[in-house]
Amino acid sequence: MNKILLFLCFPMMVLAQKERIVGTVMNTENEKLSAVHVTLYNSKNELIKELKTDTNGGFTLEIIAENNVKLVVKTIGYSLFEKTLDLEKPEALQIILKKESQEIEGVVMTKRKPLVKRKVDRLEFNVENSNISSLNAWEILKNTPNVMVNNNVLTVKGSTGILVAINDKKVMLTGDELKNLLENTQGDEVKSIEVITNPSAKYEAAGSAVLNIVMKKNKIEGYRGIVSSKYIQTQYAKAVFGLSQYYKKDKLSVMASYYKGMGTYYREGYDYVNYAESQTRWISTMNRKDKNTNQNTLNFNVEYELDSLTSLSLNYSGFFSPKSHGIYDVPTQIYNSQDILESNYRTFNDHQSRSANSSVSFQADRKLNKKSSLSWINYFTGNNSGKDQNVATHLNFAGQPSREDNFLTQNKADVKLYSTQLDYQWKGDQWEIESGTKYSFVKTNSTLNFSDNENGILQYRPEKSSVFDYKEHNFALYSSLSYNIGKWNFKGGLRAEMTNLEGIVSEPYDLNKNKYWKFFPTFYAQYTTENKHEFGFSYGKRINRPSYSWLNPAKSYYNLFSYFQGDPQLKATIIHNLNLTYSWKNWNVELYYRKELYPSMEISYQVPSTNNVVYHFTNIEKGQAFGIDLYKNFEVKPWWNIIVSESLEHNENYFNGVDGILHQNKVWSLGSNLSTSFTLDKNSDWKMEMGHRYYSPGVQGPFRISSTWSAYFVMNRKFFNKKLEASLVLSDIFRTTGQKVVTRYANQDNYFLDYTDARGFTLSLKYNFGNQSVKNAKTIRKTSEQDRL
Repeated sequence: MNKILLFLCFPMMVLAQKERIVGTVMNTENEKLSAVHVTLYNSKNELIKELKTDTNGGFTLEIIAENNVKLVVKTIGYSLFEKTLDLEKPEALQIILKKESQEIEGVVMTKRKPLVKRKVDRLEFNVENSNISSLNAWEILKNTPNVMVNNNVLTVKGSTGILVAINDKKVMLTGDELKNLLENTQGDEVKSIEVITNPSAKYEAAGSAVLNIVMKKNKIEGYRGIVSSKYIQTQYAKAVFGLSQYYKKDKLSVMASYYKGMGTYYREGYDYVNYAESQTRWISTMNRKDKNTNQNTLNFNVEYELDSLTSLSLNYSGFFSPKSHGIYDVPTQIYNSQDILESNYRTFNDHQSRSANSSVSFQADRKLNKKSSLSWINYFTGNNSGKDQNVATHLNFAGQPSREDNFLTQNKADVKLYSTQLDYQWKGDQWEIESGTKYSFVKTNSTLNFSDNENGILQYRPEKSSVFDYKEHNFALYSSLSYNIGKWNFKGGLRAEMTNLEGIVSEPYDLNKNKYWKFFPTFYAQYTTENKHEFGFSYGKRINRPSYSWLNPAKSYYNLFSYFQGDPQLKATIIHNLNLTYSWKNWNVELYYRKELYPSMEISYQVPSTNNVVYHFTNIEKGQAFGIDLYKNFEVKPWWNIIVSESLEHNENYFNGVDGILHQNKVWSLGSNLSTSFTLDKNSDWKMEMGHRYYSPGVQGPFRISSTWSAYFVMNRKFFNKKLEASLVLSDIFRTTGQKVVTRYANQDNYFLDYTDARGFTLSLKYNFGNQSVKNAKTIRKTSEQDRL
């Protein structure tokens, strides 16, 4: 592995003369190392000169009178580098420092990396060898700087338009499916989380931010595996069983994993709707329970090196849930103006849903020469889902005879996406160029069949049924340029995207066609002082295209008096991000401003004439926010860490209400994440963490959302030479994550209480078998392909 990393690094030429030596120090990950101690000794081992490398890893040694001298380079966490120089015969030097490591009981332990590292265009959160590596990927995201997870919704700087990628490949899942995938991704397979609040031109312009989950590469020769099991107890029990297998031999590396989940999922809710026109108050109790005994997550990855310059990789990931079933019993009480119960109805919603998602990607990488490389990525995603429901309602309204009502709906959705992308990279000592092109095609079909009861017979209703077909072509070109000079790092880029879309609705017939070009500039600057203070500035323009399901205008009924409806005329949201950053000794501070034009979101409104509550996905007029993020990791003792993560934001939403008036909804909000972790026993990796999360009231369009907080506890320990790992997680210990969401303006007066059943405990066991250690790494020599570079 060292050989591969060595030749991925670009050579550094050190000009050795009798008067001067110039050089650069890097590590095996091609990162330039600053503040590295460089010394020069004469033939008598007497010190001639000493200094430290600058922010770009460079150094200069002058006034050298001797011919044969010894160069010594050393810094904490890296092995000592020594080399004798003959200054009469200058030679090109490659000063690449290797990390110190020691083998303990068959396991290679590497000294812990800094938890957070600021780069010119992103924040890198290193999780390997940290306490939270025992958690799953979803829980790790909850602990990542600048990331908030409120009511199972990911936000970065208050924005929900987040693109999640794994190894720079977009994950074509959202909502609960994305959460399930990440919950079944082992934390010890995650190397780092990259928080990219202003993504560079290389990334597609969709989404306000990118969360890139960087997975570890298999460095261990031979075969090894992991068997895992997890028991989750909240209101009801859930379980996950998994098997991961790894094989590496010479040029071939294979990984395969399978996880099976099952359990019962519960959610509490209460809806309150006040109708001023009729002076009535409607209260519904919505306790929802769904059972799913067959959730399957599969991952397969194979990598092969054709030669030392060319590598190929094939990846497959899938999530399959053939059947989730539930029966919701929802009573609704109706009170008059004297607060007397005068009417009621009861809804029984018998439903089942299914989903299948598969993604296949193929990637080819080729080094063209010592400074440039080419990468070609193709991937295909297919997502098929469906939901059938049988809704029966018993109505008992004042002044009317009691009656029964019944309707059936069948929803089917099929999404297919193909994408191909070509990227070119050239990297020199100070300059770096990235350029590429991408084409993608999406086709989706959504069908809704609606039948209701007439004289005891179910009749198909074409006027309430619909077929929605949607096609979208996207073509993109991008280029970016980076320049490093002294203490300054600069990066700028431009991405151009063409979108050609067509959406057709069958009932009532509607055609939406649009074609447009959009340009997305990005710019970054970073300055590092002698004392390692880092100051940064960035600007980026983004676009948030609506999800395909949001474009479907068909009414999807929950009961007789409420339904969800999309909008085929939804506009794409344009987002402008402006950031100022400061970092020093694990202090990370970020000031930001975000402006959104036509943000899209789900809102709800009541219709007095029909007593309906409509949940509608639509655009609001605009939104803007500014705030400050603070993150600090305090190492109180080598065995005791405290993490403070705070976010203060002022958020404003402007929306056109049902009264036709432009309303403003604004709030100052605070997000807080405090945690402390302890290493109780280093030999057995016995670690403990406890923490507290708090979110003050917020806004979303016409909604005002109440505050929420939670406390958690994590303990993890390894046994039997670290082959067996056990962990305990207590979540939402005081059952405080419920929220109240209020809409109150004009004639709108409603709110709902929601609790997602977060309180519980998780017990996990994981057993490692096969070869678990890296021993006697072979020295890798240059091949004929590399010699030609």
